[in-house]
Amino acid sequence: MLLDTLIVEFDRGLRSLTGVTRTARPYPAENLEASDNVLTPEEKQHAAALMRINHVGEVCAQALYQAQKLATHSEKLKHTFTVAAREEEDHLAWTSARIDALGGRPSLLNPLWYAGSLAIGFTAGRLGDRINLGFMAETERQVEHHLDAHLEAGPKALPANDAASRAVVEQMRLDEMQHARAATEAGGADLPFPVIAVMRAASKVMTKAAYYL
Repeated sequence: MLLDTLIVEFDRGLRSLTGVTRTARPYPAENLEASDNVLTPEEKQHAAALMRINHVGEVCAQALYQAQKLATHSEKLKHTFTVAAREEEDHLAWTSARIDALGGRPSLLNPLWYAGSLAIGFTAGRLGDRINLGFMAETERQVEHHLDAHLEAGPKALPANDAASRAVVEQMRLDEMQHARAATEAGGADLPFPVIAVMRAASKVMTKAAYYL
């Protein structure tokens, strides 16, 4: 049984890193990519870099949820992480599609992001179910905040006329909010501020590196 689980998760990891991902829901940007014709080359480059950051986040989410699921003995919690990972796999496919449409490429450091997230997720999982869920909730809240910046005005925002990318990000944001709420309602503990601060610092390093690499 354990061997079967490891094989399944190994396959999921390979698909996450190679871009062979499946989506169970309609693509939010369907019929909106014609708007790409009005984007300048600079806007496309910027949007592709932002979507690359989001793609990295989804690669990390796959690794985190895989590790957190493997670390817990609770079947209920395993199911929670499985459901969230499936929705995050949709995000992975959607962001990959947008990167391709914008003429960009995935992060060259994806294997590094994946390996690091796998280790972090397993560590969180071994600290107990309440911490495991609390880590999930805080991660999703930080992702929600990050996606907000893409939809608002400012240097981290997607071009205002990039309707396709904005549709993808908006649906991702709604899903992340639901994941955070579900983890909290399931009994997730509030993480201490130093842990939250470290998570935010690590996220900043990842986003800055992924914008270029």
